[in-house]
Amino acid sequence: MTTVIWALVVLVSIGVYLSWTAGRLDRLHTRIDAARAALDAQLLRRASVAQEIATAGLLDPAASMVLYRAAHDARQAEEERREVAESELSQTLRAVLADPDQLAGIRSAPGGPAALDELTAAVRRVPMARRFHNDAVRSVRALRRHRAVRWFRLAGRAPFPPAFEMDDEPPELLVVG
Repeated sequence: MTTVIWALVVLVSIGVYLSWTAGRLDRLHTRIDAARAALDAQLLRRASVAQEIATAGLLDPAASMVLYRAAHDARQAEEERREVAESELSQTLRAVLADPDQLAGIRSAPGGPAALDELTAAVRRVPMARRFHNDAVRSVRALRRHRAVRWFRLAGRAPFPPAFEMDDEPPELLVVG
């Protein structure tokens, strides 16, 4: 009789552990979804502000065209090309805003300081949002590598979460200045 009781205790303990692990995995997947939504919102905000600056007449025509095209491509990119498009927008922002005279011209124009402040906030938030997303992905990947998760298929049919890798370095003069 005591053997049966001990066997039940062990089975219940294993069941509780598996249930707890499955719940944790579910919460981590939910965290990834929320972090991805926040990252998408920050990337969209950055691209929108860049497009706004490009069309406001605050830059020279060539810089406006290049910045508008990069921002448009980032907003319209398909999911499989999104990281590349966002990296290209980062590089374009660094190239366009690398000239101190260009920044001074934007600051002196009507509406320029507000636009630069909004762009500064956007480019500062993108790396944080990307870091939160990638941290959540790292946590899920670590948990999904455990034997119990694989053996009992606790992840279900959820796809293995991809990290979002991009060049998110902000323009130096924009952040420093």
